[in-house]
Parts: sequence; C-alpha cells; structure tokens
Amino acid sequence: MSRRVFGAFAAIVVTTLFVGVVVSMFDHVETNPALPLSDAGIIREQAAAKDLDPALIAAVIYAETKFDPRPSPAGAQGLMQILPATAYYLAHLSGGVSFTASDLSEPSVNLAYGSYYLRYLLNHYDGDEMLAVAAYNAGLTNVDEWIARAHAEGTQLRPEAIPFPETREYVRRVLSAQSAYRATYPRQLGIQ
Repeated sequence: MSRRVFGAFAAIVVTTLFVGVVVSMFDHVETNPALPLSDAGIIREQAAAKDLDPALIAAVIYAETKFDPRPSPAGAQGLMQILPATAYYLAHLSGGVSFTASDLSEPSVNLAYGSYYLRYLLNHYDGDEMLAVAAYNAGLTNVDEWIARAHAEGTQLRPEAIPFPETREYVRRVLSAQSAYRATYPRQLGIQ
C-alpha cells in the first residue's frame, strides 16, 4: 500500500472516530437544565427492545434521580433506582446469568433492568401506565391491593385515590414529565 493511500485511509479513520466521539457527546448533553436528559441512545435502545415509550423511561429516570444517579437510603441504585433484590429477580426472569448488584451503576445495565421492569408492570396492568408507574414506586403487591379494594367498592383506582401520598405525587410527577420529555426531546428520544 502506498504512503498516499495509507495517509488517506488514516485520515478517514481519524475523522470517523472524531465524528463518532462528538456525536456520542451530544447523547449526554443536557439541553434543558430544568428537564435533564442523558444516555438518550440507551433509552431509545431499551424503549425499542421492550416496546416502551422512551419518554416514559426518561420520566421515570427524572422522577427517580433527575439523571444524577446516587444510591437511595433504601439501597436502590443507578439512574432508575433499582433495588438489588429486584434486579436479581429480574435477572432470573429475563434469563440473566452473570448479574451482580454492582452492575446497577452502569447506565446500560440499569436502564435494561429498569425498562424490563416497566414492561413487566405494564404487561401486568394491561398497558395502564398510571398503575405501572404506581407499582414501580410502591410495589406490585400494594397496587394490586388498592385495585382490589377499588373494585370491591365498584370503582377503578384513580390517581387521587392512591393511599400513599408519596406514590400519588410520584405518579403525577412521572406522567407530567413524560409529556414534557415528549415535547422537549422528540428527536433525541426518537419519537418524531
């Protein structure tokens, strides 16, 4: 190979790598500090893989950590605040064989498990986002009990009837943020 061909090839490789790095940096940029977004590529990937609204995933992350992952007092970890016990259960359900709790600090793993859990909850509640979001916060058992109580009274469980004030507010915050993410980041989330 001549020097000229090799030089042209090297220039193309360097330029491609540079463009790739710059583009990936934009995936982590917060364009609106009041409504942060990072790891949009992972969110899009997990939304597509699990048939979820990417704005819902972003909204759950916003409600859980505002895209600033830190362990909770209860021990939940990562962007989507997954408890290690929940992650081990999800790993078992999904066929994961090499999961360790420390993996939850990795955004790709955390979002994979969090979005798997969201899909699991949406399937359990026949696609009802309000119920799935409530269960993400308060637990499936609590939400199932609230639904049973509402049905015994001849009604549907409505957000204002959620007995836990924290969960009521969480549901409101997530569903509101979901709309905001759809409006603010349609291109980044792939929902144009």
